[in-house]
Amino acid sequence: MVSRSYSNLLDLASGNFHSFSREKKRFPRVATVTGVLSELDDDNNSNSVCSDAPSSVTQDRIIIVGNQLPIKSHRNSAGKLSFSWDNDSLLLQLKDGMREDMEVVYIGCLKEQIDAVEQDDVSQRLLENFKCVPAYIPPELFTKYYHGFCKQHLWPLFHYMLPLTPDLGGRFDRSLWQAYLSVNKIFADKVMEVISPDDDFVWVHDYHLMVLPTFLRKRFNRVKLGFFLHSPFPSSEIYRTLPVRNELLRALLNADLIGFHTFDYARHFLSCCSRMLGLSYQSKRGTIGLEYYGRTVSIKILPVGIHISQLQSILNLPETQTKVAELRDQFLGQKVLLGVDDMDIFKGISLKLLAMEQLLTQHPEKRGRVVLVQIANPARGRGKDVQEVQSETEATVKRINEMFGRPGYQPVVLIDTPLQFFERIAYYVIAECCLVTAVRDGMNLIPYEYIICRQGNPKLNETIGLDPSAAKKSMLVVSEFIGCSPSLSGAIRVNPWNIDAVTEAMDYALIVSEAEKQMRHEKHHKYVSTHDVAYWARSFIQDLERACADHVRKRCWGIGFGLGFRVVALDPSFKKLSVEHIVSAYKRTKNRAILLDYDGAMVQPGSIRTTPSRETIEILNNLSSDPKNIVYLVSGKDRKTLTEWFSSCDDLGLGAEHGYFIRPNDGTDWETSSLVSGFEWKQIAEPVMRLYTETTDGSTIETKETALVWNYQFADPDFGSCQAKELMEHLESVLTNDPVSVKTGQQLVEVKPQGVNKGLVAERLLTTMQEKGKLLDFILCVGDDRSDEDMFEVIMSAKDGPALSPVAEIFACTVGQKPSKAKYYLDDTAEIIRMLEGLAATTNTTTSDQTSSTATVPTKDLF
Repeated sequence: MVSRSYSNLLDLASGNFHSFSREKKRFPRVATVTGVLSELDDDNNSNSVCSDAPSSVTQDRIIIVGNQLPIKSHRNSAGKLSFSWDNDSLLLQLKDGMREDMEVVYIGCLKEQIDAVEQDDVSQRLLENFKCVPAYIPPELFTKYYHGFCKQHLWPLFHYMLPLTPDLGGRFDRSLWQAYLSVNKIFADKVMEVISPDDDFVWVHDYHLMVLPTFLRKRFNRVKLGFFLHSPFPSSEIYRTLPVRNELLRALLNADLIGFHTFDYARHFLSCCSRMLGLSYQSKRGTIGLEYYGRTVSIKILPVGIHISQLQSILNLPETQTKVAELRDQFLGQKVLLGVDDMDIFKGISLKLLAMEQLLTQHPEKRGRVVLVQIANPARGRGKDVQEVQSETEATVKRINEMFGRPGYQPVVLIDTPLQFFERIAYYVIAECCLVTAVRDGMNLIPYEYIICRQGNPKLNETIGLDPSAAKKSMLVVSEFIGCSPSLSGAIRVNPWNIDAVTEAMDYALIVSEAEKQMRHEKHHKYVSTHDVAYWARSFIQDLERACADHVRKRCWGIGFGLGFRVVALDPSFKKLSVEHIVSAYKRTKNRAILLDYDGAMVQPGSIRTTPSRETIEILNNLSSDPKNIVYLVSGKDRKTLTEWFSSCDDLGLGAEHGYFIRPNDGTDWETSSLVSGFEWKQIAEPVMRLYTETTDGSTIETKETALVWNYQFADPDFGSCQAKELMEHLESVLTNDPVSVKTGQQLVEVKPQGVNKGLVAERLLTTMQEKGKLLDFILCVGDDRSDEDMFEVIMSAKDGPALSPVAEIFACTVGQKPSKAKYYLDDTAEIIRMLEGLAATTNTTTSDQTSSTATVPTKDLF
């Protein structure tokens, strides 16, 4: 059977089959877990490709996946189809940013519907001639997917429009969501046909394919996958209204790199991950990353650019020069303000027209001398709202022209018929100012195009009567709600909803000095010309390569079902603790020590009930009653609480307040650390914490004998985190001369004496056993947060020391997959309890055997 990889499809098409034996890079084998993504899934498909599918190419290759292929199709009078590149497509333009040795493959839909009988032939031709793989979507399914879920749900929501009434986008329709999943799965199948998973990069574009990363990650655990969102990403308050909010977030997190145009969009995404999934991000060396089950999902912030050489080639066309001359004569003696927008509800065309009306009302002298040319491109969507915008626009234009127009002067020129590219370019060239008043837009490249066109060329300069040696000039009025606004520092930024402000900006753009126009143009041209589409693509690919660099050294496997599927990626030395392994070691050892954290290890973090369950008490009693065991429960809680909770555990050792207080068993007194001389610092720290508690709703102060803890578990996560950083800096400044440490933990800030940590209990245990001549041959240490790392460090560093048997078995185990000094992990507290139950059951069996064979049981030697 021939492999379904893309390289082999090309070889098959050309009749060459030698590539099957080519040298290839190989990743180590990884385990996969079967999961059902939805009722649309087909895990039993015989063509499914596993994570370690062999690669048959050595050349770097990238698979670009978008809703539409960068292909134009034309059917002649005889019905025969012909194809050509769509030079206006961003997916084609970004090839300029690729290395020369990088092969590019495209996957997407064709704009024209292809009959079923033609699909195989069309696929073969596109593959051979364009390296494009078409995805054929049945018309009814495409309507539900694109015009339904994408345009009725995602697009309005991402542009901040909530479906408050059935007319505003419509209520959530589960059938449209299923159609969205179906189409994403069709795209995933197409990627499977072409991908060499060990070698290829995959770059997915825009909101049409947001769940595609999950389908791909499920098939290929180590797929090198980037995603770029070309629309805005809304604030968490808007996004959280989406019924499938978590599914989309988790799907995006299956990418290695997620790109956004602006920091605002990235910030909103990170906030959603924090509020809805409990994930926090970190910034290291200028890179923002989210830790997600052992994988680092990188965040890229870079606005897309334009294809400058294409624009310049259009500027050089004779047709462009002719059109510019025509427009020069048409608007002779008038200053042209230009707007170029799609006819949709978010482009703010009506707001721009109202500002123009107000400009002519307030400044009569500008009548006859200023013209607004509004080019209205056909809307990409359809529906009642588009018709309403069109009707409102036409009515407003008619009113303005009737009010201020006169023979030979039309104040607003509305062009709502499709223009050729060179015609639009000509309007850029003659426009004194470009106006973009969109109320919400992902990027909007119109201002960039305008800047390059205003730079002109010698022929156009001659046509419009400009001195070739004179500095070029331009003016921009842009909405502060569009993605390109932050990068245009010389533009006049406006709130498009404020008609007065837009009017003032238009007036200023017309009267500003020539020197200022030149200065603003120079600043913009320098940025736009150096941050073109090639720069954007090259930067994204470089970051994607860096984000995927450590794939080869990680051990990966899939967990979860449906859209909750994710890949766990771990360092080879960081392993999941096998219950069978630790039980086997437990059985064959005689001097055992067990150190257990409580919060987060024995009880689920954030649980309403924090007291130990009957099951937990029983497990601890079984383990601590074994004469071969010394068991300590080490916690940050105060000794009074621990004494009350574990009063029925006679043989259990306790370490309270991170090891400052130690009690070997119920029959002994609490011992204190000699490291601390006093607690006068509390009188300084507590008022500071109280101040932040008063200003942070949901935060509390926990007062311990040796420490103060500020907890913001129930506060707003963003505000609480911000306040915690401020509190930490405040405490560090006022406690500089005190022997205390200020540390952050899981939604808390703690002040405690220096040198006091849970490692003290581990050190005390090892020292005492060594003094008694009993070398430990088994140590289990379990914890879940930073405070437990001190215990891990002590027992791991003692591995080759005199306190342990040369054959000692050491199990340092953390909860969850995260950077740790522990060598093992278990996923959650439920697995910790099951593991301890296994050890307790072994203890009970051993104790029963000893009881039946001897009359007395040895007494445990406590220290």
